[in-house]
Formats: sequence, structure tokens, C-alpha cells
Amino acid sequence: MTESESCFYHITQAGKPARLPTIPAALSAANDGGFIWLDFVRSSPERDRRLKQELTLLVEPLGLHPLAIEDCTDENQIPKIEDFPTNTFVLFNSFRYSEKQLTIGEVDFFIGRNFLVTVSSGEADGARPFGSVERMLDLDLEEVRPGPAFLMHVILDRIVDRKFLAIEALEDELDAAEEKMLADVSGFSPVSLLHLRRDLLALRKSLFHEREILVKICRKDCPFIGESVIFPYRDIYDHLAKSFELTETFREIVTSLVEMYLSIINNRMTRFANEMNSTVRRLTFITTIFMPLTLLAGIGGMSEWTMMTGASNWRIAYPAFIAGLVVLGIVSYYFLKWLEERGRKDDKEIVG
Repeated sequence: MTESESCFYHITQAGKPARLPTIPAALSAANDGGFIWLDFVRSSPERDRRLKQELTLLVEPLGLHPLAIEDCTDENQIPKIEDFPTNTFVLFNSFRYSEKQLTIGEVDFFIGRNFLVTVSSGEADGARPFGSVERMLDLDLEEVRPGPAFLMHVILDRIVDRKFLAIEALEDELDAAEEKMLADVSGFSPVSLLHLRRDLLALRKSLFHEREILVKICRKDCPFIGESVIFPYRDIYDHLAKSFELTETFREIVTSLVEMYLSIINNRMTRFANEMNSTVRRLTFITTIFMPLTLLAGIGGMSEWTMMTGASNWRIAYPAFIAGLVVLGIVSYYFLKWLEERGRKDDKEIVG
């Protein structure tokens, strides 16, 4: 048997599960005691069309509702639970995180008095979200013998365990992003944080609705899940609640990291702006001192000074002119320095 093909089993209280070749054979075996498990796999659009036809064959004998069958072939559904006269429909999600890519699959359940129908999205390697069917039956046979509710619990338990693995992988990715950001903020790309936040939001949305499903089951709202199996389902609820809390925590960490990144970048830009302001202030200071000196030097260089003092007095007039420029420059320097210090003092008083 390949992992991508559908399989049908008749499970009784004695002996190993008998694999049956066709759906009619499985429906006939249900009359011999025990219960049947019909496991279908979605793998391609062509397979989805054939799957819908196969599930339609179960409308009359098992009472599957056509609307629930439509949900099995629609990937844009949120987790939910719906009760029908002869069965309960449960839509659950499976998670897989590999190569920085989160994949959300779908596992559908129809649970009745003596049957369980599962429809799962095949993964890239063809495997089911809950692992190998044959291996699961070999390892957990005694747990699934009592009835469909026990088999559904084993499958859900495996799916929830794989959810936790995906969440742990996201946690490792988040830790790596945090270390990279703190080590080199300039070379860090916040796009990775945005991707993590998007994945965590998708996880939160799914886990929120799945918790509600388990609440209804543990509240004994499902007529096909007896009181004897409620305690194992409560354990699944605890795992989902823990995963939901971790997802919320990781979302808060991502938000904090984004804020930290923006704060560090903003501080660097502020420091760079302050350095630029200091440079411009120095240049302005120098320019302010030399502007009047340049004006006076220009006037003196065009012989106006000679005309005012007389050409014969240039030996005295020009040294006096230069001395005046020096005195004016020194006075301007200290006056501007005094104004700058006074401005800083006023700023400190305002801040204080």
C-alpha cells in the first residue's frame, strides 16, 4: 500500500484489522460487528473530483451530509464541528513547518455509531498528516479497538503532536532571528519577522477554533463520543491550549522584536542627525565669524581703504586695518560662543 491511496478497514474486538478492497465491502463488513474506518486522501484536483464521487456513495448508507462533503473538497474552511442525525462532522487542521515554510493541511472526520470516515490532505511526500496508517494500527491497536471515538482520539493526538513540532520549529526560527538582529542590526532584514508573524497569526486562527471543537467534545455535546473517552480528549484539549498560549507568546515576542528593531534604527538615525547638526553648527559658526571679515577685506582690497586714509599713509593704515579685522574676528568668536552656551543653558532649564 502506498501512503497516497485510500484504504478501508474493519476493526473488531478480536484479531487484527481487516483491510477491505472496496467501499461496498467495507459497508457490508459493518454489519458483522465492530466498526469500519474509511480513510480517503486528497492529492490532486483530479483525485478531489473522484473523492467527491466516492463520498457521495456514502450519503445514503452512512448519512453523510452533502454540505459536509463539499467542505471536504474546499481548502478555504476553518476548523469546525457540526452534528447531523447519524454522524458528527469535524474539520481539523494539520501543521508542518519545513524550510521556513508553514504548510497548513486539513483532516476531516465523519464519526458515527459504528464508523469513522477520514479525509486528509496528502503532504509533499505523499504521507498522511497523522503518519502511516499501517504503523498506527500496529502500535495503537488496543487503543482503537473500543470504537470510532477511540480511533479518532488516536488520530487527533498524532495531529496535535505534529502541531507542537511545527510550533517548536517556529520558536527556533524566532530565536535565530532575534540573535541575528542583535548581532548585526544593519544587515538584518525585518521581512523574516513579518513572515513569522503571518505564520503565527495563521496558527492562532486555527488553534482558536480547534480549542472550541475540543470544548464541545469535552462538554459531551457530540452524541457519538461517549463519556468513557472524554478524558483522553481532555488531554488533547490541554495540548491545544498550551500550543495556543505559546503562539500568543511568540506573537508578542515578534511584536517586541519589530519595535526593538525600529527603535534601534531610529536611535541610529537620531545619532546620525545629531552628528550632522553638530557639523552644520560648526560650519555656520565659522561662516558667521568670517562673513563680516570677508566683507571688510573685500572693501579694503578694492582700494577704498586707501582712498579714505590717503595713499601716503598705507604703511600705517593697512596694518591698522588688519589689526581691526583680527580684533573684530576675536570679538565675534567670543560673542557667538557666549550665545551658544546661553542657548544650551536655556535648553537644559526647559528640559529640567
